[in-house]
Amino acid sequence: MQRVAERQATDTIRARMNYIVDTGVPPVRYIDWPEMEHAEVPPTYEQREVAIRDGRPLRDSFRLDTHGFVFVDHPTKVTDFTDEAERKRVYDAEVQALIKQHAGASEVVVFDHTIRIGEEAAQKAGARPPVKGVHNDYTESSAPQRLREIVGDAEAARRSRKRWAIVQVWRPIRGTVLVDPLGICDGRSIPQQGFILVQRRYKYRTGEVYHIAYHPAHVWYWFPRMQRHEALVFKVFDTDQEVPTRFTAHSAFDDPTSPEGAPARESIETRTFAFWD
Repeated sequence: MQRVAERQATDTIRARMNYIVDTGVPPVRYIDWPEMEHAEVPPTYEQREVAIRDGRPLRDSFRLDTHGFVFVDHPTKVTDFTDEAERKRVYDAEVQALIKQHAGASEVVVFDHTIRIGEEAAQKAGARPPVKGVHNDYTESSAPQRLREIVGDAEAARRSRKRWAIVQVWRPIRGTVLVDPLGICDGRSIPQQGFILVQRRYKYRTGEVYHIAYHPAHVWYWFPRMQRHEALVFKVFDTDQEVPTRFTAHSAFDDPTSPEGAPARESIETRTFAFWD
């Protein structure tokens, strides 16, 4: 109980983030492709202690285009997030409305959901573990590639005549998040450097993500004890070169104030294309 009280007594904690190190050798990961794991070129990481500020007192000041994220109350009618049919029937529409509200987009297309659970048994059942490495999910080339893969070349060409973005929604799906919370960096504090391309090779496609190298200018936030009715909306790509933030850096991290024996985090992240007229 003392450790929880310490967290509530301050609006900033210090924790370690895993940052990539630029070795000059492009990292390559093989995803769901065990027979190719021998060919991997794993990224090299270093741990850096950073200050992470509680964003709850500032929640009304965050803007998606300015900071790269917003934190919202977002009650959901979903009863079982592991039910794909229910997600499509209920959650997709909830997410579309949410992103339209905060991004000002005219249309939103949901194209992916990923459930993450910290327990090994749950991972074996099809969920993925939290990602503990500072990253942004798409690159300048992989975002347009993903659009082409989802909507087709002709539709992607039509959509690309106007602004579009990839916006994600992250939320707990069961219980309060007490371990492995998600930290997110104010996009304005990320210099235009240190974006290291990491290739992710699947059997059927190849993707790219940016992992981010350490910089002392980074300004980190988190939203402690997130619950099922709360969500973090953040942007990972934007074609608009004029907005203050086109990418974010985010990562799960080890919360030094987590109570001992706390249950594993269970969360879902949803990826969408946002389109403007």
